[in-house]
Amino acid sequence: MRRYFFDQREGDEMIPDEQGIDLVSLEAMQHEATLALALLARDEVRRCTIDAPARRLAINVRDEGGPVLRATFTFEIRRFQ
Repeated sequence: MRRYFFDQREGDEMIPDEQGIDLVSLEAMQHEATLALALLARDEVRRCTIDAPARRLAINVRDEGGPVLRATFTFEIRRFQ
């Protein structure tokens, strides 16, 4: 098992994961990163207002050796009428 850390990035703000999670495989780590990003996006979309600047969210995954994976999500709401 390997310990992975899932740091959150919202725009320019970074929230480091100090605890990490022990996972059995790269596939399990990727699945966990996908779920974490989906939850982060869900919460952020609820706060989004019309014509707000585009938002970029990311989950940066690292292990004791350094970066392993980055999952990103960008969204924007624009009304034309």
